[in-house]
Amino acid sequence: MNKEDLERVAPVVFDAIFKDNESVEIDGDVYEMKRTSRSNLRKFSIDGYTFLEQNPEKDSHWAEKAREGHEIMWVLKGRKYVARVMDGKYLKLG
Repeated sequence: MNKEDLERVAPVVFDAIFKDNESVEIDGDVYEMKRTSRSNLRKFSIDGYTFLEQNPEKDSHWAEKAREGHEIMWVLKGRKYVARVMDGKYLKLG
């Protein structure tokens, strides 16, 4: 997935996570929503990227935003944060 694809796909996955959809269709392929083992956070794994909702239980600025009602999703490649979608707005990181 290139950067343009990521910018197109991330908002679709964001909508699926925050509408609590069990799956999302990207370019004809269906991906199932999974949950993290410890915190039960919603996530999707697509083409080497992880799309993960913000954990509101954490002690961070972003967790505080989530507790305030903002919808925040992170896009990771391995352990590196590459993008954030907050309230539907995509932001490339780094």
